[in-house]
Amino acid sequence: MALKKYKPTTPSQRFKIISAFDDITASSPEKSLLAPLKQSGGRNSEGKMTVRYRGGGHKQRYRIIDFKREKENIPATVKSIEYDPNRTARIALLYYKDGEKRYIIAPHGLEVGQEVLSGKGVTPNIGNTMYLSEIPFGTIIHNIELRPGQGAKLARSAGSYAQFMTREGKFAVIKLPSGETRMILQSCRATIGMVSNVDHQLEKSGKAGRSRWLGRRPRTRGVAMNPVDHPMGGGEGRASGGHPRSRKGLPAKGYKTRSKKKASNKYIIERRKK
Repeated sequence: MALKKYKPTTPSQRFKIISAFDDITASSPEKSLLAPLKQSGGRNSEGKMTVRYRGGGHKQRYRIIDFKREKENIPATVKSIEYDPNRTARIALLYYKDGEKRYIIAPHGLEVGQEVLSGKGVTPNIGNTMYLSEIPFGTIIHNIELRPGQGAKLARSAGSYAQFMTREGKFAVIKLPSGETRMILQSCRATIGMVSNVDHQLEKSGKAGRSRWLGRRPRTRGVAMNPVDHPMGGGEGRASGGHPRSRKGLPAKGYKTRSKKKASNKYIIERRKK
């Protein structure tokens, strides 16, 4: 995947760095795998704004992604690599031998015409989904389940991956993208390889309008508000407003919000790095 830079013919082009989209092989999605996607504009069912700075944006349709990969030992051929407006990674369209079509999150290095498999006794090739009980030590993985049959929950965004470390009893020890090391049941599945679109974090929009296309409205700083609107508001001139905190008064830097009694704490071997 390559990045594309522009000559500074306009102010918005000067710092613009976007994907060249050279890894995409199809211009239109598979219609049978599309679903309507209603935009809320940050409003709940009562019409009250519960999330600020959302609204507008381009009309989108959801691509139905197979996060479970439960079609075991049925070979599938990669038909195309496509763009998905709902996520940072690329998606791959699979044609199964039994005629079914499904979308998966495309791993880095997956190519059109390649065959992928899921299930027990599968070789650890890129794009194949295996049980954690069969994955070799040190393997790079993504799309990891937290509970058997639940569907992938971890390492799904562009360029992310986890590493299979070792096994302890009925658990596998995984090092996650955050740096956290935790135990996951070996009966859970994971996909081999890292997620595609690895240069996504290097992209720069170049102008505010590109954020509006994505449905993000301008964000107002807390210190620019009045005291009634934000704990950091008010003051004479450009007062900083004291310690950085949220609108509800929770400290924003270094304050731990995770519950000490959370049930999954016992599965975490090493916490994520600060």
